[in-house]
Amino acid sequence: ELQSVSPTTATPLDIDICKKSECLPTREQLSSDQSSVLDDLKNKFECDGYVVLPSVLSNDEVNQLIARLDHIFEGDFDRGEPPDKMPPSVKPGRQPRVQQVINVHKCDAAFRRLVTNEILGRVVGHITSWDGVRLAQDQLWQKPPQSSPLTFHRDSPYFMFSPDDVVTVWVALDDMERELGPLEYVTGSHKWGKGRIGSSKSFFQKGGGKDLLYSAAEREGIASHDLEFVSMEGLKAGGVSIHNGLTWHGSGKNNSHEKSRRGFGIHYVPANVRFTSDAAKSKLWRSYIDEDVEETILSEEYFPIVWQRKQVT
Repeated sequence: ELQSVSPTTATPLDIDICKKSECLPTREQLSSDQSSVLDDLKNKFECDGYVVLPSVLSNDEVNQLIARLDHIFEGDFDRGEPPDKMPPSVKPGRQPRVQQVINVHKCDAAFRRLVTNEILGRVVGHITSWDGVRLAQDQLWQKPPQSSPLTFHRDSPYFMFSPDDVVTVWVALDDMERELGPLEYVTGSHKWGKGRIGSSKSFFQKGGGKDLLYSAAEREGIASHDLEFVSMEGLKAGGVSIHNGLTWHGSGKNNSHEKSRRGFGIHYVPANVRFTSDAAKSKLWRSYIDEDVEETILSEEYFPIVWQRKQVT
């Protein structure tokens, strides 16, 4: 069963999700037709911009994914196709860098099964009220010991679809200890204005990584000391958080001298999305677009629909 844990309110950067207990659904309940369970999650998601579900994956499932990581980083792809992005080789003596792999599902069967999991799709579909859920992209993040913070940002500006809704399912592949720099959310920030601030070029910062966040908060008339940060510290490997694409989030430096911090993000969009004209100019999306953006049909191989709502007759 899912453990009874929940995020709590505290001072910035000093929040332990295990300090206050709350009844959370089991994996079996998430896959059942108990709509009241998902209704509770939907209410929290709409209020806070995220929900947390500990122990969604079993230890065996997590270990299977971790076992595949070395193969992936070595270029051993069991689906016969490379991901869209692999991290560059780290030269000896260089400062450790956060490693990112984009679209692991293209190259690895175990990760493909995860991103197309119908239970995850069903939860996302219910808390968003979408009629269908489509995979847009996945990203594997590995933060080596002493690597830099990941700047606070929103996911939505980088997903060039219409409609522009995005939801991210983030899977912890390691126990989220404080020194590893766990993922952090800013509660309620999904309700701020949609203006785009910053770009992916500023994802990795040596400082605290909050300049873009503070600028966005200032636009909303919110002082930095009034922001409510919630850390995923205490979330065990196999735990999941789900956040709105407009929710501001980031993570601190990995202060460990020995341990990496690994997380896997799955980005979902409504099943009926189409690419926008901006997508043709983006290195993230242009390889998937035909000559005419408006005529481009999203491939079921690369953008599979993972869940659809049953039609009432």
